[in-house]
Amino acid sequence: MHRLNSNALQVLQDEVVQCRRCPRLIAHCAEVARVKRRAYRDWEYWGKPVPSFGDPRAELLIVGLAPGAHGSNRTGRMFTGDGSGNVLYRVLYKTGFASRSGSLSRDDGQRLIDAYITAVARCAPPANKPTREEIANCRPYLERELDLLRNTKVVVALGRVAFDNYLGILQSRGLIRSRAAFPFGHNRVFETAPGQPVLIGSYHPSQQNTSTGKLTEEMLIAVFRRASKLLSRARQ
Repeated sequence: MHRLNSNALQVLQDEVVQCRRCPRLIAHCAEVARVKRRAYRDWEYWGKPVPSFGDPRAELLIVGLAPGAHGSNRTGRMFTGDGSGNVLYRVLYKTGFASRSGSLSRDDGQRLIDAYITAVARCAPPANKPTREEIANCRPYLERELDLLRNTKVVVALGRVAFDNYLGILQSRGLIRSRAAFPFGHNRVFETAPGQPVLIGSYHPSQQNTSTGKLTEEMLIAVFRRASKLLSRARQ
């Protein structure tokens, strides 16, 4: 069963990488990869949709917004190669969900432990803002992942967009009546529906949030420590 799940997830990620549903995003990813940032001029940028990353048997699902132009769009791995990823992987390592404290490239040996990282949009958007239509185009990939990741017990949504879109999927499936019952807030925990994973909201580890102090590393650690406790409780 797990092998079948892993194969189906791999097929899905291959589809993601080949996706061309959003011409604006495809053009932007390619242009960023062509021009590059001076600090990375020797890199061969990924420059296309970014696949999800992690353990197919994971009990923890982490949902982000979209790849960074010079992070995931450069490295080809979720939350890898920029400030947001540096914070996230350091926290995941400290809370037992990652094998290393950093994530630099697809072949750096980093491994997620009982965790899986995905996003509501798989292409780096201009100004880090995918449109509603672009998120809608990408949503079937996330929906299929939710179905294939059958061990998920806790979902951590990084940012309001990820939080709202995850709830939107539950609403479209008739599992919740309204998103209004689930106000977004940092480290807020929600039981969404019977048989569904527990949902935790978190501020996104964007440079804007971490540089202003809206989100500190300690605040993010608290989220994943709570996730770990919820998982331990679910196993009992």
